[in-house]
Parts: sequence; C-alpha cells; structure tokens
Amino acid sequence: MTAQKATMTRILSALPALLLAASALADPTSTATPGTATDPVLAELIRDSLAHRPELRQAAALVQAERERVPQAGVWQDPVLTLGLQNDGFNGLQIGKMETSYYQVMVTQPIPWPGKTGLRTEVASTGARLAEASVSRARLTAEADVRRAYLDLLLVRDRLALLVKLEALWVKSEGLARTRYEASEGAQSDILRAQLERNRLRQRRWALEAEERTSLQAINRLRAHPLDEPLQTTASVRQLGLPAVPEVEAALADAEQRSPELLQARLQAQRAASQVALAKRDRWPDLAVTAALMPRGSLEPMWAAGVSITLPIFSGSKQSRAVAEGEARAAASDGGVEAVQQVLRLRVQERIAQLTNLVESAAIYRDGLLVQSQATVDSTMSQYRVGRVTFASVLEAVSGVISDEDGYLQTVAASQRIAIAADEVSLDAAGGGAAGLSGAAMPGAGATGSGGPASAGATPSAAGDAGSSSSSMNKM
Repeated sequence: MTAQKATMTRILSALPALLLAASALADPTSTATPGTATDPVLAELIRDSLAHRPELRQAAALVQAERERVPQAGVWQDPVLTLGLQNDGFNGLQIGKMETSYYQVMVTQPIPWPGKTGLRTEVASTGARLAEASVSRARLTAEADVRRAYLDLLLVRDRLALLVKLEALWVKSEGLARTRYEASEGAQSDILRAQLERNRLRQRRWALEAEERTSLQAINRLRAHPLDEPLQTTASVRQLGLPAVPEVEAALADAEQRSPELLQARLQAQRAASQVALAKRDRWPDLAVTAALMPRGSLEPMWAAGVSITLPIFSGSKQSRAVAEGEARAAASDGGVEAVQQVLRLRVQERIAQLTNLVESAAIYRDGLLVQSQATVDSTMSQYRVGRVTFASVLEAVSGVISDEDGYLQTVAASQRIAIAADEVSLDAAGGGAAGLSGAAMPGAGATGSGGPASAGATPSAAGDAGSSSSSMNKM
C-alpha cells in the first residue's frame, strides 16, 4: 500500500501541471479593436500586392486607353483633299488652250452640327470614368484578397499551435496512464487510448501543414513572389479581435459612397442620357465646306467654294429609331442603379446581422464556453482524484478546452472576414463572412467527442458529459 500511495502522490502532483497547461490555452482577452490595420507584415503584403498585381496593371492600362478616346471624340473629321484633272478631248492635254481644261485642287472639311462634338466628348469622358471605377474595384479586391489569405494563414498557424499543445497534453496523459498502470491502479486501455490519439494528431498535423502551404502560396501569388517563399508572422487571430458592429445607416451611407459597382451603374446611366441627347442631335444635318482651285495654265485660274448638307430623309427609320434605342438603354441603366442599390443595402444589412451574431457568439465563448470548459476540467480532476471517473474523462475534458478554443478562433476569423468584405464593399452573397462558421472542428481535439464545435452557435453540453461517458466506457 505504501508503494501505491507513493504512486498516487506522484500522479496527483502532476495533475496541477496538466491543469495549468490546459488553462493556458484559453486566453480570450482580445479587445474589440481589430489589429489588422497595425500589423506591419500585413501592411507590407498589401503594398507588395498593389505594386505587383498584374490585374491592377491591366486595369490601369485600360483606363489609359479610355482616356485616349476623349480627345478623339472632340475633334472634327479630317479634311478631304481631292486632286483632279479636267481635259477637253483625248488628243492631248488642253490645259492653257481650252477654257474648260484645268487641274483641280479641292479641300472638303466636314463640320458636325453644333453640340454633337461636345456630346461625343461627354460620352467618351464618362467611359473613362467607368474604367477608373473598375480600377477602384480592382484595388479594393486586391487588398481584400491579401487580407483574406493572410487571415487564413494566421488561422491555420494558430490551429497548428493548438495541435502542438494538445499533443503535449496527450504525451503527459500517456505518461500518467502508464504510471497508474504500472502501479496496478489503471487500465492498459488508457495507455492505448493515449497512443491512438497521438497517432491521430500526426495525421491531422499533415492536413493542417498542407493547408498552411496552400495559404502561403496564395499570399505569394498575390504579391508576385516565388510560391514557396517563407513568410514569418507574429500576429495571431486572437490578437485581431472582434470588429465593432456599425450602425446600419452609417454603414449604408459608407457603402453607397465607396461602392465601385454603384458608381459604375450611375455613370452608365449618365452615359446613356448623353447618348440619348446625341441621338436626338443626330436628327440635325451635318455640313461640309468645300474650297477648290483650278489652274488653267496660261489662262486665268478658276476657283470654287461651296457648302453641302446631309439630308436626313430616312430619319423615321434611322435617327428616330436611334433615339428610341437610347431611351430604352437609359431606362435599363436607371433600373441598374436601383438594382445595385438594393443589393448593396441587402449585403450591408446581412453582414451587420452576421457580425452581430458572431460578436454575441464570441461573448458566449469568452464568458461561457471557455469558462465552463475549464470548470469541467476542474470538476473532472476532482472526481478523478477520489476515483469516481477514469483518466479518459480528464483527457476528454482537456480536449474540450482545446476544441472550444478552436471554435473561438474560428468565430473571430469569421467576424474578420465580414469586416474585410465590408471594407471591400463586396456584393457577393457570402462576402467571406460565413467561411469560419462552416470550418471543421479542431483536428484531433474532437476525436473524443467532448470538444466545443467550431460553429458560433454551439452550446457547452458535450464537455459536461465527459465523466458519465467515460464511466460507461469503463463499465464496458
């Protein structure tokens, strides 16, 4: 009995260290201020991407092309130079001999009806502004892509860190189980269970390491660096914190002010209105001024001047139809503005609702799940100390703390994705906000069935059943 008491004393002295290691994993002390804007690594990544992203260079080139169209639209057509010869008969040149024989040099300058050139310039200028709005969209998307990829990298590295801590707990658990087994106070199945979970963790680590490589390659592609170039990070998802939930009206006003799609829709409506005015002005005829000089050799030269005018005799089936077409396109453009506004307002309010839910869920994790998981560990430790539950119950409770911590990380990541989509003024339905809610549970932590789920709306019920489930397993 003396040896058994000594063994029990060693085990109980090791349990506080195990409890301390588990409690160190739960540190939900993040503030409500996102750390993204002050992260120097992320800031450098964004600068790199904006400087080297080929999509941005492509958009800038298209803007330049559209700008070059503006001066073209405001210039008259080129004059026409006509060189001719008029001769009497076929027996030789009669210039200087016959009054009706001469050389001819004639210049014709088309002149559009007043107002047409200005309207064409206005249409071309609006097209250039549309291209500039496309550049704005490309820059917003480029920055958001980097922020999302960086967030994914931080999340997978945080999950790898949790996996390392969980593996350390499993190693300690195996040692405790082996000590009890050697003292004839525990079952061999506890050792086998610990070894099984350690093997499962190695498998899960490979999956997370592959995900880390994929995230790193995505970031390097966005900044035009070699895909496998390493990237050191010092931040964590927990440090990013939870974005503040904005007021609905302020968020709507900000989105309508910054949305490139809404600006494009309004510019398209403006261009359509200019095209209608131009189509109406096309009903008026264009002019052409002609001046000619006709040298006649030794005879006095002749000259001519004239004005020609187009006759819109087919206006009923041409110009009038063009006006009707322009008015229909203008009506469609007006409908496009309203449609974009509706979708934009919907996305803003969707994100606010999602963010509100995630902030509340994070509060449940911070003030409820993580605290209750830790309390479950304390309770299970106490029950194990008096021999009421098996050691597997302790392991399940510790795994519950790990899994709840992972759920908290994913909830913070999901809230950050919504903030990124809001800054991007994205019109996508998901907007990056729901990605974290559908993530898998912490690899290895959920193998015991006691961990908190990764979804934001989870309830801390599984961890509390650790003792009863372990007792049932022991009885079997």
